[in-house]
Amino acid sequence: MNPDASAPLPGDHPGPVEAAPETPLEAAPAAPVERAASAAPVERAVPRPGLPARATPPPPSERPPIELARRVVELAEDKKAADIVLLEVEPLTTIADYLVICSGGSERQLAAIVDGIIEGLEADGAVILGREGQASSHWILLDAGSVIVHVFAPPERDFYALERLWAEARTILRVQ
Repeated sequence: MNPDASAPLPGDHPGPVEAAPETPLEAAPAAPVERAASAAPVERAVPRPGLPARATPPPPSERPPIELARRVVELAEDKKAADIVLLEVEPLTTIADYLVICSGGSERQLAAIVDGIIEGLEADGAVILGREGQASSHWILLDAGSVIVHVFAPPERDFYALERLWAEARTILRVQ
């Protein structure tokens, strides 16, 4: 037992504890946010307290997945990919929201398509989570989070027939 019960113990504060002043986040009312049924970004009438107003578009991770998928299609078109298909698979699986499937005529073109997509997305601030396959295997897969990209040589694309596998998916876009 401690004979002097009034002596402070290590870690005790010598004086009375005062409440911390109210922070601006606690004092400001929350801005009302209405969610639309579409995937369009939410516009806020009042800026969120404690955060600066954004002068640039949000990074790809905060953009709707359809914008990222359409950007992948644009980048594949820039490298002359053939038979580009954009499928919405969100209602069917949790692995991704969209699949982009395209073809290249040679190993060199397959590599150019994939490199163009990676460089373009990274320049936009997107993160490529994974890459599987090589041009020599005639099938390269890119994982961009909500968008999965398959780049095939035509014989492998016909053999694996991903469009038939995902036949229940809605076709958003087809570029021939």
